[in-house]
Amino acid sequence: MTEELHPGRLDTLLIVDDTELNRALLAEIFKKTYRILEAEDGREGLEKLQAHRDEICAVLLDVIMPVMDGMEVLHRMKEQGLLARIPVFLITAEDSAAVVREAYELGVMDVINKPVIPYVVSRRVGSVIELFRARERLDHMVATQRSEIRRQANKIMDLNRGLIEALSTAIEFRSCESGDHVQRIHDITKIMLERTRFGEGLTPEEVDSISLAAIMHDVGKISIPDAILNKPGRLTPEEFEVMKTHAAQGCQMLERIPQLRDSEAYDYACDIARHHHERWDGRGYPDGLKGDEISIWAQIVSLADVYDALVSKRVYKSAFDFETAVQMILDGKCGVFNPALLESFLTVEGEIRKLYAPGAAGETQEGI
Repeated sequence: MTEELHPGRLDTLLIVDDTELNRALLAEIFKKTYRILEAEDGREGLEKLQAHRDEICAVLLDVIMPVMDGMEVLHRMKEQGLLARIPVFLITAEDSAAVVREAYELGVMDVINKPVIPYVVSRRVGSVIELFRARERLDHMVATQRSEIRRQANKIMDLNRGLIEALSTAIEFRSCESGDHVQRIHDITKIMLERTRFGEGLTPEEVDSISLAAIMHDVGKISIPDAILNKPGRLTPEEFEVMKTHAAQGCQMLERIPQLRDSEAYDYACDIARHHHERWDGRGYPDGLKGDEISIWAQIVSLADVYDALVSKRVYKSAFDFETAVQMILDGKCGVFNPALLESFLTVEGEIRKLYAPGAAGETQEGI
């Protein structure tokens, strides 16, 4: 009744009919083209369908059978999502319009009346099977191409990220920093977005893009003369005006890198580079934005930048300890921040401290 089956090959035709003569007739029609699997009722048919679902290319199904009829089989296959990938042909003497309509509504491919005409049923069944096979080949081809496109896109993203990180780190080295600053800004930004309400509504992909964009906040410093950028003492008013230009310069530089426009981080990066020195009271630069005119991500990077600067040693200062740095921020000694942002920052500041290796902050260094 059944030839040896080969798992993983869609070359098996399942015939479900309670009459042995009908099964034999259908098997004879298709035996040269397909492997044949038979079942005497609907329940046995479902069992064999489950056991060989990766081999069955079509089901020839009778309607009136004991134990479980053909319509119940169709309902079960519909529930399990099998009708979308395995074509079912109702081969029956049942001529009720209601039955035929219900079968088509459930998703049966064709209704073939008994007694069958061999060359007719062979052509109708074979054509549909080939159609399903072609669709499966196309789906597989599309899936393969999507996978390759995704792989290449990820490779490009990794390359872009590497270039972005290298550029940002190079700027930090030019500022006589260790290069860890940009990584900490990335990490602080991500913690704030993932662990506080300021990241609500953002997808994980958006959080990653904003965190990556954060490391480019000071890219405009490449335009600042070394004498000003690395001056060990306080800047003169004239020098400070030059230093302030790095915000707008950074945004303009990013806008002139066409490859960066394809990055999901691009818009965030331009906004952060330009506005991470804006202040909640409107006394920041370069645009004097106030309150919620400043994007959430620019606000977060601004706070992260100030915090990291306070607890890290710079050419113009020693590091403050964490408690002193937090108090200076709360007292408004480093600019005015969104009160709600500060409240959220305090809930994760203990976790942020873990980003700093022992001795990196002021506990073991001379304070000012």
